[in-house]
Amino acid sequence: MPDREEKQVGIVISHLFKIFGANANNHLNALARGMTKDELNERHGLVLGLNDVSINMAAGQVHVIMGLSGSGKSTLIRHINRLVEPTAGQIIVGGQDVLKLDEHALRAFRRNTTAMVFQKFALLPHRNVLENTLYGLEIQGGDRYRHREKAMRWISRVGLNGFENRYPNQLSGGMQQRVGLARALASDSPILLMDEAFSALDPLIRSDMQEMLRNIQQEVKKTIVFITHDLDEALRLGDQIAILRNGQIVQQGSSQDIVLRPADDYVASFVKDVNRGRIIRVDAIMTPSNPASALPKSLLSADTTLNAAAKLMCQHGGHESVVVDGHGKPLGRVTKDQIMAAMIGYGGLWGSENGGGTSSFRPVLYSANQPANPGNRAER
Repeated sequence: MPDREEKQVGIVISHLFKIFGANANNHLNALARGMTKDELNERHGLVLGLNDVSINMAAGQVHVIMGLSGSGKSTLIRHINRLVEPTAGQIIVGGQDVLKLDEHALRAFRRNTTAMVFQKFALLPHRNVLENTLYGLEIQGGDRYRHREKAMRWISRVGLNGFENRYPNQLSGGMQQRVGLARALASDSPILLMDEAFSALDPLIRSDMQEMLRNIQQEVKKTIVFITHDLDEALRLGDQIAILRNGQIVQQGSSQDIVLRPADDYVASFVKDVNRGRIIRVDAIMTPSNPASALPKSLLSADTTLNAAAKLMCQHGGHESVVVDGHGKPLGRVTKDQIMAAMIGYGGLWGSENGGGTSSFRPVLYSANQPANPGNRAER
């Protein structure tokens, strides 16, 4: 789809702090000693936005930053293109230290390296769909005819072919957000920043936009930083997910990590009502086995979801399947009982730290990287 081969660019954020208020640097040591967000506000009238955030965002993946209102997720994404200046820390984008860019270099960085899609669409009301899509390209400069051609391709790709002469007030909310996405994609920026981009949309339109973004990402392989407060959206879109609370990251990992191994009660409260069968893959719960052993007739790809696996096993009438990688190499085995247990969040064997109490139950769930023995329980 793009006219040129895009360079994939990763993001590395290290020990990032943001304190809103006067003399913010004077309070970094207090945070290091354990001062909380509430204490900082009560004693000094300052607001803690980010507290020692470190995260590595690999190039070409979708990185979801999730948290409730006030967790710091929007503050974090705005640091990447320096719409917000940090109190302390480092931001490296494609090997470039963003915090050391002068005004001219920062302007070029924003034009060419990052593009942003906002929750409130941010369309120019006096410009039609085509003109809004062209806006970022016009700022970059260059051949207007080629820019127009590129904009029209992206307008068509997001499903707005025939609407290029309509104005924002003639479009639905979902259509306006498609324009915002087309504008960001047309710029060919390797990094796409999406701040609650679908939060204002109705559920069905939101689901359509999520699916469209997934399909487009398979083509363009951009580094996408996606902000949301919705766990289902995070699990559906994210290659990697970081959960924020009070300006701190409480857990980072894949959707499998988050659902199967929540780091604490806060994360566990998010995932307790998740449709596990739609999210968890068989390679996350399989029992690793000897590849040379006899194979059952039924084979499952490692990325098969539990829902799909259960359906296939019922159709084939088997009790056990072999899990294979993309080249057909056996990785392990999974049984119908394991699948059913994982779908309801119960591992079949339970351990209790309190000699039988209910508060410390831990399901036994085996990952592809764990030996299958009762000593390796996935801690809840």
